Amino acid sequence: MDGRTVLITGGAGGIGSAAVEAFVADGWRVVAPVRPGGAGRLPKGAVAVDADLQIETDVTAAVAAAAGEPGAPLRAVVNLAGGYAGGGLIAETPIAGVDAMLAANLRPTYLVTAAALPHLVAGGGGSVVCVAARAALSPFAGAAGYAIAKAAVLAFANAVAVEYKGSGVRCNTILPAIVDTPANRRDMPGADHSKWPTGEEIAAVLLFLASDASKPTSGAQLPVYGRS
Repeated sequence: MDGRTVLITGGAGGIGSAAVEAFVADGWRVVAPVRPGGAGRLPKGAVAVDADLQIETDVTAAVAAAAGEPGAPLRAVVNLAGGYAGGGLIAETPIAGVDAMLAANLRPTYLVTAAALPHLVAGGGGSVVCVAARAALSPFAGAAGYAIAKAAVLAFANAVAVEYKGSGVRCNTILPAIVDTPANRRDMPGADHSKWPTGEEIAAVLLFLASDASKPTSGAQLPVYGRS
């Protein structure tokens, strides 16, 4: 498994930081797209590439940087970039709110994966991991846009798994609920934080899905709810 690169989006986030650290510790070359000036927020060991994941040309350049290291071909993509926004009930939610959630969650996952797939195929295969949410399967009131966007991510990942299984590319999805991050603790101080999975626990699942240890697995939808 020496000489392998993983592209991790959202590498400065709560789950992303833990994922970067886990992959670096496991010997991967980690490339993480960040907005200009954001490299300092990444854990040590990651290769930062300036990119706005909403812009297709930026994404193409970031993927090319990940795939361009001799001796360390691109073997995995971990799509952690996304966002959450709540609101009112569906009749009270403007379509712009739904569009914003699709842009935050589906657009970067689609652009990054689409740009990376030719490199993965050319290298003999690899793994794509996407992040949906429990809300994609079990929505809760006041977050229709988020649930719709995460369901779209799930559908996209399933499409990748079907279309590229003959090329040796696997695609699986994790479905978190509430993760134990500083931001979530701040927003929900009265919750039982012990029920939430940690970023490190989820990073271990991501590492498994990216590695050859999960080689027979594609099209899976893995709940990572902890006890929440």
